[in-house]
Amino acid sequence: MKKENKNLFISGVILGLGLLGAIDGIVFHQQLQWHHMVLSPNIKLEIFTDGLFTALFSAKLIWGGVKIFQDARQNELGTSWKIFVGGILVGGGSFNLVEGIIDHHILQVHRVKPLAENPLIYDLAFLAIGLLLVLLGLMIKRLETNA
Repeated sequence: MKKENKNLFISGVILGLGLLGAIDGIVFHQQLQWHHMVLSPNIKLEIFTDGLFTALFSAKLIWGGVKIFQDARQNELGTSWKIFVGGILVGGGSFNLVEGIIDHHILQVHRVKPLAENPLIYDLAFLAIGLLLVLLGLMIKRLETNA
């Protein structure tokens, strides 16, 4: 893959990580209030860890934007929407997979919907969506690199 397209793909991955983090934080933490980053009887701890989570995905969004700007200034940024969207989907799916495996299963700091009748179904759906996004992103990227 040409350097310009690689830079575009990496920027997409970084933005995808931040975007899915934002969606997770906004939808699951704030709007639906299914869970917090750390489930605790101490609401201040829950709010504090949610704030750290928000800062982390916000930093990824800024990082992705800055990377695009820097690469564009150096004329080292590709122009393929397929590679860019593929990167976003791979990054977003990777967020779901890493966050789901580490936080939901290994560390068990929270579940997607801990008060559900069967919270494992929600956790597995979260992982399945992540895997689907990664595979879809790689397929879209491959369409462009094989063209």
